[in-house]
Amino acid sequence: MRHFIDTQDFTKAELLDLIELVRLTKAADKQGALPRLLEGASLGMIFEEPSTRTRISFEVAMTRLGGHALYLRPGEIHLGVRESTKDTAKVISRMTNAIEARMLKHSMVLELAKHATVPVINGLTDYNHPTQVVCDVFTMLEHKLPDKQLEDLKVTFVGDTTNVCSSLMLICTQLGMHFTQAAPKQYQASVELQAVARANCAVSGGTLTITDDPVAAVTDADFIYTDLWWWVGQESEIPDRKAAFMPKFQVNLALFSKAPAHAKMMHCLPASRGVEATDEVLDHPRSIIYDQSENRLHTEKAILIEFVYPHIRRPQQALRDWHAGRIQAFLGAKLLPPFDAN
Repeated sequence: MRHFIDTQDFTKAELLDLIELVRLTKAADKQGALPRLLEGASLGMIFEEPSTRTRISFEVAMTRLGGHALYLRPGEIHLGVRESTKDTAKVISRMTNAIEARMLKHSMVLELAKHATVPVINGLTDYNHPTQVVCDVFTMLEHKLPDKQLEDLKVTFVGDTTNVCSSLMLICTQLGMHFTQAAPKQYQASVELQAVARANCAVSGGTLTITDDPVAAVTDADFIYTDLWWWVGQESEIPDRKAAFMPKFQVNLALFSKAPAHAKMMHCLPASRGVEATDEVLDHPRSIIYDQSENRLHTEKAILIEFVYPHIRRPQQALRDWHAGRIQAFLGAKLLPPFDAN
């Protein structure tokens, strides 16, 4: 059994296989022919913070695959308050086929995975957002120039080292892509994160560039990506962060015009419109932000199939019939005789 916590836990070949599964499930879904591979399965979804795309995508994915999803939030379960993480993980594991967890602290997802006996899927933490970036790479492959290969793609992230930026940096360098972050020096990726990304590049042939020059960063970009400038718990830093990023690192028409004519605009959403990016860019004909959002659904389907489907019991019909006969015989002894109208 494997968990889906961090893309670094997987090889390039494994990630590409997962992305291909996204393509296959999307194609099947678009034709109304998605197989119900998770018939009867259940997913426990733990959310420590609000969500639009993650909650909807996982819940709808389970439904379309024939399964069921339970939305669990603090105050409705005892996680971390009246019950240990260990006990919560073990109890939910006994009742569901997988756990999706969107947590404020990455350590909580790791603790759940340590004790769970079913796959744990990371729906976002303060450190990373792996389901989002698998979706992002898939979306890039859908929108790249036809003559470019995955390893040719240049991705520029303009903004703070958010969980999405960190994850995107890692998956791009894992896959041999060319990743650039443009941000004020104090908000650039840490030395430790850069070291992991550069180690990826040494294996994959990708490149990593960190700069405080956003114009140079977008000059040859195939995809320009941005995200919020602050995270939960950083609200007191908002004035300082706005002063550091605005206006130089805002993705507006002036900056977007410096990129190649084929460059696409990306944002994981939710967006602070008029802050990290302007309406003119987010709603630009070359913006693919809503394609990204839709592809979260297809990505979650692929992740659920990959990590849950192999562990579902599929008994032969003879065994099903045997159990049905036993239960029906037991119930039959308790039923009233049929009503005779005569």
